Amino acid sequence: MKTLIMNLARTHFSLIRVLPQQTYSCIRTLCASTRDPNRRIQRPKLNYEYLYNPDNTKYIERLIKHRKNVGDIHKVLQLRQKLGSVSESSHEFQLLQEELEKEALNIPNDASPHLWAYGEEPKVLEYVNPKPQFSFTPLELGQLGQRLDILRTENLGNVTGTRSYFFKGALAELEHALVKYSVSHLLKKGFTLMSVPDLLYSEIIEGCGMNTQGEHSQVYHIVGPREGVCLAGTAEMSLGGYLRGRQLETHKLPLKLAAVSRCYRAESSGQAEERGIYRVHAFTKVEMFGATAADTGQESHDLYSEMVLLQKELFSRLGIHFQVLDMPLHDLGAPAYTKTDIEAWMPGRGMYGEISSASNCTDYQSARLNITYKDASGRERLVHTVNGTACAVPRLVIALCETFQDSDGNISLPPSLHPYLPGLSKICPPSTPCRTTWLRQKSFQGTIVPPGEGT
Repeated sequence: MKTLIMNLARTHFSLIRVLPQQTYSCIRTLCASTRDPNRRIQRPKLNYEYLYNPDNTKYIERLIKHRKNVGDIHKVLQLRQKLGSVSESSHEFQLLQEELEKEALNIPNDASPHLWAYGEEPKVLEYVNPKPQFSFTPLELGQLGQRLDILRTENLGNVTGTRSYFFKGALAELEHALVKYSVSHLLKKGFTLMSVPDLLYSEIIEGCGMNTQGEHSQVYHIVGPREGVCLAGTAEMSLGGYLRGRQLETHKLPLKLAAVSRCYRAESSGQAEERGIYRVHAFTKVEMFGATAADTGQESHDLYSEMVLLQKELFSRLGIHFQVLDMPLHDLGAPAYTKTDIEAWMPGRGMYGEISSASNCTDYQSARLNITYKDASGRERLVHTVNGTACAVPRLVIALCETFQDSDGNISLPPSLHPYLPGLSKICPPSTPCRTTWLRQKSFQGTIVPPGEGT
């Protein structure tokens, strides 16, 4: 019976929530009993003084409106008022306090003042490298991959489903070369390389600003004996979790970390331009993550600018054409104070596609993850966090292969990658083409016999 209730609670949480309070509390207690005994739920260090100040209400309301209407400052204020009329020793006070905290966590970060002038469109800051010109019609990566026998994205229904892929031979080597190229550059710039877990508790992911519940969530949940474990959508979450609950030594700031990981996202899109490996459920990425002091606010801006400069250096040396964008308010997400995207030109698709992003999250993540330092006066303060993509493999592969293709369907690899691809400077068709015939499979019609019951 306990297992049945646990499975029901995990898979139908939204339905469980509307049960009578007494029943709901019992199920919550039962779920909590299966948690890892070492798992501690830490209270976030939210700035309630800022949220409760009536002088800020109109601004926060406007901020929410321009950030996809996520959050409700009026509900926060209503709950605060209710809380003041209830005895602190009552069960109702505890429930109201939990609900107030949940609503306060939904309020997005502040935004850089200069973004209010942008409207709905990003500002193009610069173009880097010339746009490639062709005397023939350039092919998409999917067509190139099929000709060169290096990519499989079709007929995966019996293996893994849609939005998945296999890299083969030279393309798999290119993936590893891009990772090594990126990591090598980051190490020279003072980053510390980390190897991080892909499985995280949901509160770590939510603390970084990604919703783990609801039909629009992109987070994969693990069903099993450990409650609340999810697959990380980016190493940013794992690195944030690594610093959770820590007071960082001031003399070691800014702290600059990097990690290579698989990223798991329950992406869904019907847009034609996002076909192939442009938007997939799992991919390899090199991520940058940093923590800075917050004495002046300039510290995180400086690290943010450094990360954007590193991104431009990495991509410009690859020879691809790209544009650098300062993103408007509605594209910031909840955590970012300011955000820069880089979009590379993908000739086969005839479009710019996002290959990296960098965000200054100020104290949004550190407040939720309890990451602090002591300033010169000895006062404990929240650090600022900054993150950025150094290499998101699938889209970078699209831009590279479509940019450096020739009329014969070969792909010449940029010189900057040659040290990481010994003996491979051009991807050419195999001397003996591999022809595959896919057989139609019938669905299973038999009966599964439990172990020990068959003969």
